[in-house]
Amino acid sequence: MLTEDGKHLYVSHDEYRRLIERLALSVHESGWKFDTVLCLARGGMRPGDVLSRIFDVPLAIMSTSSYREQAGKVQGHLDIARYITTPRGEIAGRVLLVDDLADSGKTLEAVIRMLRNDYPPITELRSAVIWTKGVSQFQPDYSVEHLPSSPWIHQPFEIYDTLRPETLAARLQDSLLP
Repeated sequence: MLTEDGKHLYVSHDEYRRLIERLALSVHESGWKFDTVLCLARGGMRPGDVLSRIFDVPLAIMSTSSYREQAGKVQGHLDIARYITTPRGEIAGRVLLVDDLADSGKTLEAVIRMLRNDYPPITELRSAVIWTKGVSQFQPDYSVEHLPSSPWIHQPFEIYDTLRPETLAARLQDSLLP
């Protein structure tokens, strides 16, 4: 649900699942066939996992990080992992790069540039995200929702960003009470 001021988008678990399914259908309807899903951890892990399962292709993982400031709400220095985890030794062929969103677009641009320069076995590369913000300088090949007002997206699993084991234990204990 988008707030009235357009500054926040709240997404439920069910809506998140439906958006990933819509992304999968969009890729399918394009007719493009790919060999591997490469997800950007952390945001792309959930959609990447689902797309990997739906299309029955291997899931590769590349870790990136830039949102660490102010509880993950301010973009800082972009770190890109030097290695890709893949069940097939080396990533190659046609690759679908998956993330949750194109915010500024800087992460996707940097990763694509690195993949094209450092991974010659990749013969074709396309990108897929759930959301593309209006401020993004990058336009993915596949995107479910364009968000002109560039709201902060509150994803359903953000509760875990601040939940610590002690709090979890107390919460679970409280849920067992009659």
